[in-house]
Amino acid sequence: MDPLSEVLSLVKLETFVTGGFVVKGGIGLQSQRYKGLKCYAAIAGSCWLEVEGIEAPIQLMAGDCIVLPRGWPICLATDLSSPRADFQSVVAAQGREGTTLSDDETGCSLVGGQFLLRSDFSDSLLHTLPPIVHIRSAATKGVMRWSLEYLREELRDPQPGGMLVAQQLSYVLLLHALRHHLSETVNGTGWLFALVHPQMKAAIAAMHGFPARAWTIQDLASCAGMSRTVFAQHFKAKVGVTSMEYLTRWRMMLACDRLRSSAEPVGVIARAVGYEAEGAFGKAFKRVIGCTPKAFRNGEHRQIAA
Repeated sequence: MDPLSEVLSLVKLETFVTGGFVVKGGIGLQSQRYKGLKCYAAIAGSCWLEVEGIEAPIQLMAGDCIVLPRGWPICLATDLSSPRADFQSVVAAQGREGTTLSDDETGCSLVGGQFLLRSDFSDSLLHTLPPIVHIRSAATKGVMRWSLEYLREELRDPQPGGMLVAQQLSYVLLLHALRHHLSETVNGTGWLFALVHPQMKAAIAAMHGFPARAWTIQDLASCAGMSRTVFAQHFKAKVGVTSMEYLTRWRMMLACDRLRSSAEPVGVIARAVGYEAEGAFGKAFKRVIGCTPKAFRNGEHRQIAA
């Protein structure tokens, strides 16, 4: 499994809501703070997106895709000076009334979903991204365009199993939006952006593949095909932490998952993530997570920031 897939698997990205709705003239759809992230794509018309804390609104055109990872309040409107109504109430009413997605340009038809991240490390993903990821229509091609068109048809003409298909298509749309954003962001900092850097990706893949190995900086530099000094400098600059700090975090992510999902003894988990001594593992765990492994297993923990 590649590093991004492994991390997304551990943060347990789940589709929470999938569907389509129409932003009509004369009213703005106001969403309050929400959990997880949202990913929407405009299939017809255009509208404005306003995000609390971001000074300039963004215009969404047909074919554009947006990812909103911070959970900040938003407003979608064809005219931002229009009176506003509760987003969820309006969309729910459209569902009861049978409002259909339209190809006309008098409003703006959008499809997509909201995703929850059921993990204590979810901030490590969400805060690596900017508040708004805006992918313009010219870039939505290939699988991304296919997913968008297929999702539109599934929501327009539901078939047996259609909701599950729509959820999976929303997931595909989100992943391709993230891929595109990573490939287009030259100076991004964080583990997510390091995955598109061949040499950093090689080192990260090595750590992910063999977390229990007694890695040294020289070992990782060799994986990256770089000198020890250059590797250490590049890794810190690209990822934002040292390679050893990243390795420790990854080990703790794996440990947290096993503590939560299994009844394995702490000593077994410690050895599986590279610690021969349970005491050393406990100290590292408490330093990163903020509590002991036992307390974490019992639910006494905090969410891990990026």
